[in-house]
Amino acid sequence: MKRNVCGILFIVALSAISSIHCQAQSLKDLFNKENIEKVVNAVTNNTNINMEGTWTLTGSAIEFETDDLLKKAGGALATQALEEKLDEQLSKIGITAGKLSFTFNADSTFYAAIGNKKLNGTYSYDKSTQKANLKFIKLVNINTKINCTSSTMDLLFKADMLLKLVTNLTSNSKSSALNTIGSLTEGYDGMMIGFSLKKK
Repeated sequence: MKRNVCGILFIVALSAISSIHCQAQSLKDLFNKENIEKVVNAVTNNTNINMEGTWTLTGSAIEFETDDLLKKAGGALATQALEEKLDEQLSKIGITAGKLSFTFNADSTFYAAIGNKKLNGTYSYDKSTQKANLKFIKLVNINTKINCTSSTMDLLFKADMLLKLVTNLTSNSKSSALNTIGSLTEGYDGMMIGFSLKKK
């Protein structure tokens, strides 16, 4: 009986790793602090996150809302290929690792910064949905799904919301890269794309 329970827990943990978009390249990667924290959060349904602090871009993030959609897309390898394409298009409009940051303050204010350009606003987080609402000044409200550990955070958006944010951050509405980013999600109705960040 104990073996069965351990086996089930091991399968649940492996499934959680897949569903939270962990792409470990080795056992060392698989068992690092951030990935273990993601598995524990997924298995225990822990939604107590702390967004406060400054988070800097490390790359793009992609998540499928259902396992069926992940299978349709071709699994983890396809996800990695899509992330690489998204990274490439974001870099064409000046959004590269280390250049974009988000700062969330304890008073529910925040700002997104790229170079000297800043977008200010307020934010709120809903534990039940694991989504935050970003209310930019003079910009449409943007909802984002949050995947967060103590040192990493993914901000995930529907494609149209990400494009609005990127357009306002870069003041670039005519780039062909934006069209390419939009086309990445075609055919995947439950696909969310966005930013992978690391806490400073």
